[in-house]
This record gives sequence, structure tokens and C-alpha cells, in this order.
Amino acid sequence: MGRVQGKVALITGGASGIGLSAATLLAQEGAKVVIADFNVDAAVEAATSLKSQGFEASGVFLDAGKEESIKEAVEFTVATYGTINVLHNNVGLTNLRKDLDVINMDLEEWDHLMDVNLKSVLLGSRFALPYMIKAGGGSIINTASMAGFAGDVTRTAYGASKGAVVNLTKYIAAQYGKHKIRCNGVAPGLILTPAAEKNMPPAVLDIFGKFNALPYHGEADDIGYTVLFLASDESKFITGQTIQVEGGHYGNNPTIADFTDYMFQVQAKK
Repeated sequence: MGRVQGKVALITGGASGIGLSAATLLAQEGAKVVIADFNVDAAVEAATSLKSQGFEASGVFLDAGKEESIKEAVEFTVATYGTINVLHNNVGLTNLRKDLDVINMDLEEWDHLMDVNLKSVLLGSRFALPYMIKAGGGSIINTASMAGFAGDVTRTAYGASKGAVVNLTKYIAAQYGKHKIRCNGVAPGLILTPAAEKNMPPAVLDIFGKFNALPYHGEADDIGYTVLFLASDESKFITGQTIQVEGGHYGNNPTIADFTDYMFQVQAKK
């Protein structure tokens, strides 16, 4: 207990999934948390639940596609708790119907995803940084994705936006490190959030599982604990990094899964 005792944390997209895990773990470890989400009822409900357990939490509306809304969420955090020490830029969108390959993708969807997935990270950081500088330091944690590290046959805008988040993380770290502000990213693989479990076909889960080094899928707390570590002073000499939390999906020769199947078939014939 107490790994982030006394710190004030703003978690965007914090009402469910990865954001809710991060908000809960930060609160349990002593932080005062603000849960910002487009679904404000869910944000307030999550904060109320944490308060009923004896933690300090508040919920606030956030439209990550609008600059003024992001600014208001940061200012709400400072007005409520006096400062901001941790910012978890966690909002992210994807659209499998419109975000396709380069020729066929919807260009309006490209702009929309760049606003929500990338520009919101820039703006959240931009508005929080002056308060962090005044406070003598802080930690910014950006949710990227394993899609930012390799190409794919679809979701071009999503992958491009998340790759840009990885690089923006480095720029923020380089520009504000002398103010004792760290900026790191976390890149999830397939995470079995409630939404993913509800919407992901079993065949797709099997495909991901086949190429993971580990024999299971990730859960929201796998990312939440990484965020907690990066928010805490345990990671005080880590900045500009993006930690890939993806079960070894990209850590292996891509032929291993198929080659393993082949070897099993060979052995079975002997």
C-alpha cells in the first residue's frame, strides 16, 4: 500500500476497461484520482464506488475530441485536489468498418482518430505540464498499442496514431525531463476487457493466442499495474520508454507458431 500516496492522478477514458483498472489501482495505492470519460455517468459511478471503499475519487465528463473539454478536465482535477502529479492519457478509438487499408479507408475517420487517439495526448499533456512543473515534477503515461510497432492489413489510422503516440512520448520526455517530469507509454496487446470479451469472436481470440509467447491473453489489470509502476517513484529513472505488454506477441520469430504445429505433425507421423 502507499506506492503513490498523496499523488493526484487524472485518468482519461477511466470509466471502464484499462482506465478503470488504472484508476482503481492508483486509488488503492494512495492517489487521489479523477476519472474522466465521455460516459460521465459511468465515471461518476466508478468514483462513487471508490469513495465507498474509503478512497478519494471524482468523476468528470471528457470529450477527448475537443480541446476545451480536455482543458476543463485538467482544471477540474487541479481545482478539486490542488495539483496534478500523474496524467494517464488513455482514451483511444478504433473503427473496423471505416478504418481500412490506405486506398479504401474513410479519410474523415482518419482525421477523427488522429484527434482522439493522438491530439488528445498532446493536449492533455500540454494542459497538465504547467501544473506539474509548478508541483516540482510528475509522470505522464500514454496508452499506445502493439499496433504502433508493426504493420497490419487494416486499421491504418489506428496504427499510425498509436505509432505517433510512441514517438510523442519520447518528445515530451526529452523536452520536460529537466523539470523532473517523466513521460512513458504502455502498449497493450489484446486485452480481455469486458468489451473485448463481448465483441471479439472466439476465432480471433484463437489467432491472437496462437502467436502469443504466453499461453493466455492479457487482462485489464496487466496494463493497470504497469501504469501504477510508471506513476510511482519506483520508475523514477525511466522516461521516454513505451513498455509493450502484449504477451510476447511481437517478441518472437513470426514463424514459430506455424513451425511448432509442423513439428507436432512430423512427430505424430513417426
